[in-house]
Amino acid sequence: MTGPVSITQASGWSDHLVVLPIVLPIAVAGAMFLMDERRRELKAALSLATMLILLGIALLLVGRASLTAEVYRLGNWAAPYGIVLVVDRLSAMMLALAAILGLCALVFSFARWGRAGPRFHGLFLLLVMGVNGAFLTGDLFNLFVFFEVMLAASYGLVLHGSGETRIRAGLGYIAVNLVASLFFLVGVSLIYGTTGTLNMADLARRLAAPALGETGLFEVGCAVLGIAFLIKCSAWPLGFWLPTTYAAASAPAAAILAILSKVGVYVVVRLSLLLFGEGLSAGFAQGVLLAAGLATIAFGTVGILAARELTRAAGYAVMISSGTVLAALGTGSDRALAGALYYLVGSTLAAGALFLLAEILQRGRDPAEAAKPVFADEYRDPFDDPDATEIGRAIPSAVAILGIGFLVCTLMLAGVPPLAGFVGKLAMFSGLTGGAMTASAWGLIAALTLSSFGTLMPLVRLGIFSLWVPSDDPPPVLRAPEFAAIAGLLLTCMALALWGGPVLAYADATVAWLAEPQDYIQAVLGAAQGDGR
Repeated sequence: MTGPVSITQASGWSDHLVVLPIVLPIAVAGAMFLMDERRRELKAALSLATMLILLGIALLLVGRASLTAEVYRLGNWAAPYGIVLVVDRLSAMMLALAAILGLCALVFSFARWGRAGPRFHGLFLLLVMGVNGAFLTGDLFNLFVFFEVMLAASYGLVLHGSGETRIRAGLGYIAVNLVASLFFLVGVSLIYGTTGTLNMADLARRLAAPALGETGLFEVGCAVLGIAFLIKCSAWPLGFWLPTTYAAASAPAAAILAILSKVGVYVVVRLSLLLFGEGLSAGFAQGVLLAAGLATIAFGTVGILAARELTRAAGYAVMISSGTVLAALGTGSDRALAGALYYLVGSTLAAGALFLLAEILQRGRDPAEAAKPVFADEYRDPFDDPDATEIGRAIPSAVAILGIGFLVCTLMLAGVPPLAGFVGKLAMFSGLTGGAMTASAWGLIAALTLSSFGTLMPLVRLGIFSLWVPSDDPPPVLRAPEFAAIAGLLLTCMALALWGGPVLAYADATVAWLAEPQDYIQAVLGAAQGDGR
């Protein structure tokens, strides 16, 4: 085992840290829905306090997960009969990523988007709750529950701000995700019908038993379930919806939505290594994941080359990030997967920052369309608020700051030295070349190399057009909340490079833990039964 196991009970306040990322945001969101919509300053303050607390909790859990895997039993019912939340290295890392991205997107919304329509802060916290729950849950049924809460909140955020473009993109997004939910239900039903359980650890234990019947039907259920998550991963050809939807969404909504595709990636990684690392169905769909990952990288690279807007380019960058992890998982190389997880963190933060930068850079050249109200309680124009105080001046220094930020985003997403994107790709190359070179290893190395060039060239072109091509429009105005949000994301990206060694070591230990399914089974089932608590 990679470390001891802790069974958490209600014996002290710190024992409830595991459940707080779910309880806290839903409680605050529920209170917000009871408030008058015009009390947006109070709502903004509550949202900010909630996200700061969630960030602190996530960082504490990252430190604790480095020492032990924690299992929180709701109602003190032992698995597989009770509901359990599991915090290990992977789930803690994803919680921290969601908290950082969510906090910066929320701060950015304070400049103007937070008052572009009703219930923004409540929907934002509900989405964060759904994402956190998906990372923490230990069974497929509650994964579906959190999945649906997350999607329901994302529907409102995609439509936030009104406008025909958002309505068209939002309706398509809703239709695609309803189909994904249908696949999810069918897949879960088949799995439960053949195994009699939906607890992830119990599923892995039963798969390891040679007496499991209906293995073929179980694999069909997993394949159907996999389609749902590949849609959420935005894997080609199922991810056609992502660039259009994210480009149409408001900047803070698009930034936080970047984590949604990583929920699908997380589940695919978790279930692939837990259920199919060994036993009767070892290696199930590994070749499919490799092919889907390579195709997604290729599609995203071509999409960036063809993009004429920064927001669409950022959407394709999100697809490339997801495809990279899927392809690394499909190669079967643990070291390559560790590098891909490191790259996932940096690329997600950089893509979120690019969505925010695009909003500012395109504000003057591409004015917001005149939006007709969609909801009955959209009572004011959020961009013409007489009570709002604009912090910032239209001075050339704003262009310089945006240019530096855009350069960091470009280097991160393209994987160019010296930032974390290059470190992650170099780690993947090292893992792929560390043993016998296979066709899959060569294919992923070629795809990652070409995607670097294919990302660098169009982003440089778009950056030159947005920042340095003469225009009659006034220089962009960078407000204080916008600067703080972008700076937070980019400083985190640079910190990943400065402390790349420890972070890569954490990723290596994460993959080592995932590669031993018996450790997870023992954490959730064996220890809970053995200590009698």
